[in-house]
Amino acid sequence: MTTRPKSDSSGTEKPDNVSFHNVHPSTGDGAEELLAGLQRTRKHISPKWFYDERGSQLFEAITRLPEYYPTRTEMAILEQNREEISARCGPNCVLIEPGSGSCEKVRLLLSSLRPAAYVPLDISADFLRQTARQLGREYPWLPVTAICADFNRDWSFLQRLPGGKRVVFYPGSTIGNLAPEEARNFLQRVRKVIGDDGGILIGVDLHKSSGRLNAAYNDASGVTAEFNLNLLRRLNRELDADFDPRAFNHRAFYNEEDQRIEMHLVSNKAQRVRCNGSYIDLGEGESIHTENSYKYTIESFASLAGLAGLALRQSWLDPERLFSVHYLSAA
Repeated sequence: MTTRPKSDSSGTEKPDNVSFHNVHPSTGDGAEELLAGLQRTRKHISPKWFYDERGSQLFEAITRLPEYYPTRTEMAILEQNREEISARCGPNCVLIEPGSGSCEKVRLLLSSLRPAAYVPLDISADFLRQTARQLGREYPWLPVTAICADFNRDWSFLQRLPGGKRVVFYPGSTIGNLAPEEARNFLQRVRKVIGDDGGILIGVDLHKSSGRLNAAYNDASGVTAEFNLNLLRRLNRELDADFDPRAFNHRAFYNEEDQRIEMHLVSNKAQRVRCNGSYIDLGEGESIHTENSYKYTIESFASLAGLAGLALRQSWLDPERLFSVHYLSAA
């Protein structure tokens, strides 16, 4: 007897090997966090808020830009070393990917790694649901448990996962979005998730010339600028605000001293913006800091991991040493 895929509330067929759970924090929690950042003397918003459905689509477009080297370089590293990487991770692991996006990179590993289960985590519910279904159709042998969550807040829901060795897959140098102290705290939380027998497969962008880095975040076609400006549209929805994207400019530059890319939305005039029942004032030239992307050397990242109770067991790099992939486990 042939079984048919189940349908969800939208009527869309869902593969039998895919489940979806939404444990994302409420809009109220998010609104409070966003407003607090905008009310600071130096206005700041976490880059996680980039990733509504439109933001996720724009980021996928960024990864294909000629100036943006990290994605294609990391994918080449994963593809060229997948057998060795899979052997290091071990067979039948529970593979957990925070910030899974389109799941493009994990596809390079699934056939050789053959995990017992794959758990994509993402903050964009609709995008995650669509991607998980597509992945389930492509890999009918693979149990996919998709979870919409803010993985920077609470990992307690992972206790419901199937037993087995846990490997956290964290590509894209997303760790670079966190300040070093935040990155250490994140790695400490992951250390608790993987236990003594698990591991972390993590992509880390490397320190390099300012020219190469500045070009990567200021593409000629303006996709990164649109990605940054889309955040204002998200603020309008979340905070019942009236930000006008035309009143802001995208600015990104490499801060050599701190070894990080900084991304800002710069007000091109003095303005007052309605925001959650009150007002936010911005002077001409004042910015909202939307993202950092820290760059590391192999040595500095190994040192950071050590502070979190992790040891760097193996590293893979491209020939130009633009990017790195590391396997970490408990020290």
